[in-house]
Amino acid sequence: MPEARETAVYTHGHHESVLRSHTWRTAENSAAYLLGVLEPRMRILDIGCGPGTITADLAGLVPDGHVTGLDREPAILERARAVAGERGLTNTDFAVGDVHALDFPDDTFCVVHAHQVLQHVGDPVGALREMRRVTRPGGFVAVRDSDYAAMTWYPPSPGMDDWLDLYRRVARANGGEPDAGRRLKSWALAAGFTDVTATSATWTFSTAGERAWWSGLWADRTVASAYAEQAVDGGHATRRRLREVAGAWREWGERDDGWFSVLHGEILCRKEV
Repeated sequence: MPEARETAVYTHGHHESVLRSHTWRTAENSAAYLLGVLEPRMRILDIGCGPGTITADLAGLVPDGHVTGLDREPAILERARAVAGERGLTNTDFAVGDVHALDFPDDTFCVVHAHQVLQHVGDPVGALREMRRVTRPGGFVAVRDSDYAAMTWYPPSPGMDDWLDLYRRVARANGGEPDAGRRLKSWALAAGFTDVTATSATWTFSTAGERAWWSGLWADRTVASAYAEQAVDGGHATRRRLREVAGAWREWGERDDGWFSVLHGEILCRKEV
């Protein structure tokens, strides 16, 4: 197996405000571009599975197959196992692992999936090579990542402009690439894929409930998560500035005309036969 290991720091961590977002994700709202190629007997690897809601959805869509959820953090895998157990799934398992050095033989999986992973890794092209290695000929590597510079909102907010600038600086200092969505196709080609379908999709938050949820989790994340600690420890912001940015999020969330869109890049790469 390759000896490469992750060198980037995961910007978000696993604070409750982060899990509030991650557990909202489903195959429908986060992997729709992949669903059309799934077949009942497929074996799937879900990299960076986190609390396992997408993993469980995928397992339900391949009832005669199997889904392995992989994450770097053992504690979060307990949450994923609990989700699978609550749904009565018997075709899942979970393992600790690193996308840069997957502990699986060549040509193991029909689909290798990663949602919001490559923006956080130190070597996204190397990660895609590893994903390609463990995919069977004719199988698929499916990746979706947001693109922070392409996020947009209304009404204008200088405090949220500061949030975007701050987040991108912290993420890059951690070794990641927050504007990953636009780069996915380029990274896939550099990793050796020749059959790449590149698409995009959005999450949009506009109703009162959506605004309250989205603004609340980002306000909390800005002052209380691993990201907040990294922002302060890295000299990117003071605690006072973080509180001001969190306040800007909450002010936006209370606006009846508030609207926020998150752009995602998506790639579906077929491994040559």
